[in-house]
Amino acid sequence: GHLDGFSDPMVDCKETKLRYRADQLFCSPVVLDECGSTVGFVCVLEGNDADMKKAAKTQAKKLLREQDKKGQKIKEFEFVDLTQVSEETMAQVPSPGSGSPTLTMPRDFNLMFQTNVGAMQDASSVAYLRPETAQGIFINYKNVLGTSRQKLPFGIAQIGKAFRNEITPRNFIFRSREFEQMEIEYFIPPGDDVWQSYHEKWIGDAEEFLKNVGLREELMGYDVHEGDGLAHYARACTDITFRFPFGVQELMGIAARGDFDLKSHTEGSGKVLDYFDEETKEKFIPHVIEPSLGVDRLILALICSAYAEDEINGEKRNYLSFHPSIAPVKVAVLPLVKNKEPLVKAARGLFEKLQRRWNVSWDQTGAIGRRYRRADEVGVPFCVTVDFETIEDDGAVTVR
Repeated sequence: GHLDGFSDPMVDCKETKLRYRADQLFCSPVVLDECGSTVGFVCVLEGNDADMKKAAKTQAKKLLREQDKKGQKIKEFEFVDLTQVSEETMAQVPSPGSGSPTLTMPRDFNLMFQTNVGAMQDASSVAYLRPETAQGIFINYKNVLGTSRQKLPFGIAQIGKAFRNEITPRNFIFRSREFEQMEIEYFIPPGDDVWQSYHEKWIGDAEEFLKNVGLREELMGYDVHEGDGLAHYARACTDITFRFPFGVQELMGIAARGDFDLKSHTEGSGKVLDYFDEETKEKFIPHVIEPSLGVDRLILALICSAYAEDEINGEKRNYLSFHPSIAPVKVAVLPLVKNKEPLVKAARGLFEKLQRRWNVSWDQTGAIGRRYRRADEVGVPFCVTVDFETIEDDGAVTVR
């Protein structure tokens, strides 16, 4: 179903030829406070509330000057995205590119990257780069079921590259055309009274995972899809959102997709993807709960959560305070001196033991305080110092 339905709404500027995602452009009428009349519209790119209001005020001031209404007070902006406006309104909304009402009405833009396989370029050689990783899981579902002898419920997880022909990639690594995606397809029994509990548990577990890796709880929220915002095949979908500097955005989605995917693959391939329940002696197509998370977005959210400020001797500094669970190097082993063979040997032995389980660094150069500082700067949670008491007395080490 991707070829037919994997699209975003797009508008074009007829003057500058620039393209924008319609759901990322927001317009608002400029209404005079005194008489309530509308003097025009402003149009701003999606961002945080403060940035959108600031950009809208700049446009409104220009609009008032052009109509000899400079200094008149206006009402609060009421932003709606361009997917919700009528043709009559669109004819008055200025394009961010031209400053004039030169935008087309929204239309669907297919996000899939098209390419050709083989030497010939014709209709038979057309292929598409995958827009998400999940379809590989559904293709391998029957193989996994047969070789691992899993019983419902069970899940298959995958991480890998995905490609989307984004209209306006922006906001650092938040939205890009090539990105890393993590997805789980969690197969469950069918039934209208079954999926809700699994879906709710996955939402709770996903939120707990995000907090455990260091996301700040006060920056997280939920967006529950309802009505037209819900895909035609989905039973339910909840996004865990995050308040980035450029506004609140989707971070992770947890969807109850029913049996749509396995049924579609069955119809397309002719391969039966039934599950046989040995207890009930029934055959059925399992339903699916799909947690999906973009790695790049998560990294950006972790950076935003880790940003911190402090003050030392009246001087302010900025730094990143990441959670120890995501530290690439967990322990630094530090022999107190490097020219005493028994001490270095004991430290090296400890280093090799720790290395079997964790990523560990070895540092024997410079004063011990400087080595502590170096480890702290790259985010190593623990430093283990092997000193003379370690080899002469009790075998204990100093953990910092």
